[in-house]
Amino acid sequence: MNLNTSSDLETRSLLDELCNFNKKGLLDLGHPLLNRIFESFVKAAGIGAVQAVSREAYFTAIDGTGADNSGGLPPEISSAKKNRLPGLKGETSNKSLEAMVKSTGKESLQWGVAAGLYSGLTYGLKEARGAHDWKNSAVAGAITGATLALTLEDSTHEQIVQCAITGAAISTAANLLTGIF
Repeated sequence: MNLNTSSDLETRSLLDELCNFNKKGLLDLGHPLLNRIFESFVKAAGIGAVQAVSREAYFTAIDGTGADNSGGLPPEISSAKKNRLPGLKGETSNKSLEAMVKSTGKESLQWGVAAGLYSGLTYGLKEARGAHDWKNSAVAGAITGATLALTLEDSTHEQIVQCAITGAAISTAANLLTGIF
């Protein structure tokens, strides 16, 4: 009976830890701004890594069938297929693994920087203006979009402006739709 009580206590402790995970955060860096940026970076970088690896697994599976399915794929997917991990060209598995790790790391870093920058900007603007509204989201989205455009190879002025406008539009829409859904 005592063993069962101990097991229940351990289970409740684990469940409590998991339920309170978002409340306590990953790590306390001593300032709410730093905590928010760090947590956003880590979470988005993980999502970016999963997305990059799953995309590569999908295209590897498509290539493994021996059929060229690019005609049936939407243009955005078939263009992504052309731009996938450049170092994977049927070479040794060590080179392929190295290319996949580098590409996944780069994409994770981009996702993490975007999330950390956006989260930090929205927090900072909220603290500076004393309000959390669509204006903060628009400014943070525009700056984040422009910054992401600068990480692309051969980015042009038009691409930077387009990414800033897109970032502002998406973040503003997300902020305005938060109360609806």
